[in-house]
Amino acid sequence: MEFIKSNIWLIGLALGSGLMLLLPGLKKSAGGVPNVSPAEAVTLINRSNALVLDVRDEAEFAAGHIAEAINVPLANLAARLPELKKYQNKPVLVNCQLGGRSVKACDVLRTAQFSQLHNLQGGLSAWLEAKLPVVKGGIAAPAKATPAKAGASKKVAP
Repeated sequence: MEFIKSNIWLIGLALGSGLMLLLPGLKKSAGGVPNVSPAEAVTLINRSNALVLDVRDEAEFAAGHIAEAINVPLANLAARLPELKKYQNKPVLVNCQLGGRSVKACDVLRTAQFSQLHNLQGGLSAWLEAKLPVVKGGIAAPAKATPAKAGASKKVAP
């Protein structure tokens, strides 16, 4: 007991340091869904032919989105789950503007038994900050659209 009293500051420092080492690992996932950086997202899209699910509203989507993304606004996601069921066991990259709505969308999808979910950390803002391309204009693609075949135009340039 005397040791603890004499070294309370050192013990506190050791516990604080340990917590700081664990913190990045705790932030690495969003509700059990791994967060991926824009660079990791490009790899996921190109190598795994991941579906890109944009959960922003239609106006935000039309202003700019990742190529071949499917737009299902978060408010409509639960109602449109039957359209997305065919992607239940395939890689799905969920994104929004900053990352908050996509975390909520991942919770909805995880509850619906989607098994390969990935959250774009920082959302489209991080994508743009990484100077990755976006498609502007157009209308939201229906969820019935299928991602391009591997090796087709879906490739995203890093």
